[in-house]
Parts: sequence; structure tokens; C-alpha cells
Amino acid sequence: MRFRAALFDMDGTLIDSMGVWAHVDEVFFMRRGIPLPEDYARSIAGLSFRQTGEYTKARFQLPESVDDILREWHELCESAYVNDVPLKPHAAEYLKKLRGEGVRLAVATALPERLYRPALLRTGVLSLFDAFASTDEAGESKRSGDVYRLAARRLGVEPAECVVFEDILDGLLGAKAAGMKAVLVRDPAAAGERERALTVCDAAIDGFGDWL
Repeated sequence: MRFRAALFDMDGTLIDSMGVWAHVDEVFFMRRGIPLPEDYARSIAGLSFRQTGEYTKARFQLPESVDDILREWHELCESAYVNDVPLKPHAAEYLKKLRGEGVRLAVATALPERLYRPALLRTGVLSLFDAFASTDEAGESKRSGDVYRLAARRLGVEPAECVVFEDILDGLLGAKAAGMKAVLVRDPAAAGERERALTVCDAAIDGFGDWL
């Protein structure tokens, strides 16, 4: 597969962080005495951080403002991103390999900057990226493809020259909607949608070591 630019999702793709969000969900709903719905994680997959807050407030008729909900989520997970969340195995090596080949790199994520930047800085790969884009900036969910188009514009490349690395179906669908190639990075948290994801992506890998 040939490409001029590579766009990387963060959670579940570039960093091993899905356990952090499972804990955040558990604590958030436990504090309110609400059973955690089985479909919750799937329902919010690909939404921006703010869209997730808006969805959660509306679905569960919460009295808090969306800003208060987002603030609580930040407080619950920020320490993990600043101090603990690791890169996926061989991610750093693969990013460096691409840079060495002249491939331009971007982050395209649903995370806000205050979470993704500290994690990338701590793990030593922040400087490898040429551009960053979030769904909050794009204003739409990943499925729309807007966050990938935004990342491509910031890289100065055409969508057809890009490949997107994603672990969730909505991300793969968004990449294809944006006219880009899509690579599924298998993650256990998204195993339930894997069968359909394999029908959407152009390639699938168990980890970045597969392509080193």
C-alpha cells in the first residue's frame, strides 16, 4: 500500500488507553446510581468529546451541564494520559520508519488536545507529527470524515494520498467517506464490530509490528 501521508487515531490505535475509558464510564455512572448500559461504548464511538457529553446528558437526563460532565471526565482520566497511558507495541518504531521514508504524519482523534498532547509528549513521539486534528475542531463525528479531511488540509496533501489507521468501525467509515485508504488496527475493545470493520478497511493489522 502506497501513501504520502498517514493519519493516526489515538485511543485504541496509537495508545493503549481503552481501559482508562472503561474505568471512567464505570465511575461516572456508579456515582449517579445508573447501571452502565451495554451499548453505551458503541453508541459514543467516533463522537467528539463534546458530542459525547451532549449525548450522555440527553440520554440519561442528567441535571449537570455538558461542560460539567466534560470537566468530570477530564478529572477522571487526565492523570492517566499525563503519567501512564503507553503507546501500542512498536508504534514509535513504525512512526519513525514512516518519517524516515518521507511520509507526513498527523493525529486525527476524538480526544481534546489537553489529553492527547501530554500522552504524545511523554512517550516521545509528539515531534514526529506534522499536524493534529480533533473531532471537536472538525465539528462532526468521525463517521462524517471531516476530522480526516481537516488533518489532510493541515498536512497540505490530498485525501487520496492518505491512509488512516483506526480501531473502530466509525473511524474506518469516515476515512473511506473522506476518500482515503483505511487500515484496521485490531483492538480487543472493538472486537464486537470487527466482522463489519473487515469489510470496510483496505487492510488489517494486529499491531504496528506487522508492518515494520
